[in-house]
Order: sequence, then C-alpha cells, then structure tokens
Amino acid sequence: MSFLNLVVSKIKKKEYKLDGTIQLQDMMIIVFIRLMALIRANFRLIGVKKASRIIFFKKGISLQAKRKIEFGKAVTVGKEVNINALSKKGVKIGDNVSIGDYSIISCTGILSKVGVGFSIGKNSSFGEFCYFGSAGGITIGENVIMGQSIRFHSENHLFDRTDILIKDQGVSNKGIKVGDNCWIGAGAVFLDGISIGDGCVIGANSLLNKDIPPNSVVVGNPAKIIKKRE
Repeated sequence: MSFLNLVVSKIKKKEYKLDGTIQLQDMMIIVFIRLMALIRANFRLIGVKKASRIIFFKKGISLQAKRKIEFGKAVTVGKEVNINALSKKGVKIGDNVSIGDYSIISCTGILSKVGVGFSIGKNSSFGEFCYFGSAGGITIGENVIMGQSIRFHSENHLFDRTDILIKDQGVSNKGIKVGDNCWIGAGAVFLDGISIGDGCVIGANSLLNKDIPPNSVVVGNPAKIIKKRE
C-alpha cells in the first residue's frame, strides 16, 4: 500500500494516501482497471493535438476534432464520454482533471457558426452526466469540484421577432466563466453570459442567470446569495 501511495502521489504531484481499509484483492482489481485505462488512452490519443502519456480512458469514449484537444497529465476520462472539440479555441483539459461517466463537451451546436471552445484548469473534476454546451465559450478555473448532472449553456436562441420562426432567428453567445476553488452542487444549471467568482459555493439544482461575486454561497431558482464565506 505504501508503494501505491508513492506512485499515486507522484502522478498527482501531491501527497496522497489510500484508505488503509481497502483489501488487497480489491486494490488489485482497481490497479488492473487503471492499467487497462492507461493502455486504452495511449491508443485513442493518436491524432490529439497535445497529451501527456499518463492519461486514463474508460470504455466507449468518443473524441471528435482530435487535433483541437489538449490533455494535461493524470487526466481521467469516464466511460461513454463524448468530446466534440470542433471550435475556434478547441478543448483544453488541465492536469489531474477527472471527467465523469456519460458527460458531454460539445463546442459547436450548428455548423453554420463554429463555437468558441472549452477549458478547465488543473485539479478540477465533475461527476457523471454533466453537459457543457461550449458554443459561446466555457472557462472553468483550477481546483473546482462539481457534482453530477450539471449543465452549462453558453448559447441563447433569439426570439424577439414574431414574423419568423424562433428556430430561424439565430443565436447569441457571450460565454460562461467559473473562477478557482469553487464547489458546485449536483444539478446546477449555468446560463449564457454569467461569471462566477473565485471561492463560490453553488447549491444543488440552482439556476445561475447572473454574475456571482467571489466567496458567495448561492442557492435557488434563480440563484440568490444567502451568505458570504468571509
């Protein structure tokens, strides 16, 4: 166990200790799964713009526009994840990022208007079934932790005119930004054009439709500030 602690700490570039109650047979299975994920990633990364050799891919991952994807070190990509990097800036994933199973990063919604792209900083992670509509650009900082089923929509449909169909009026894009050291609860929804400051805590199932200053705790639909972490 001490040897594994040393290996994991070296990969993560910080001290890491595995739970001592994990039995040897369970640990051997975990190690085998991780080794298979490492081997799988090295085959799938052919054609990717930039990637470390220490990346873990689970089964069923789909990568589109590989030449626009950058992976940092010790990245873990969950099963059935879909990354479509077709965009102006592509997809940039920092060191030690974990992407939950069945999540989607989609940078372009319609081919008549190529999207901006997606980036997430080091040591950040998000859970299963998350969706990042990155047509208007999504930037997530470092050390951000996110739950399951979180949705980002950096695009809005125009609808002011009544003489033509809404679907024919086009879209607007402003982008979404999330600062460093944030905690985002499961089910939160982020709408286009907002900025979340550093150190914020977002309650589960909150709807974010306006800027949030640093170190705020927000909850609700629409989200409201209930206190300051300071």
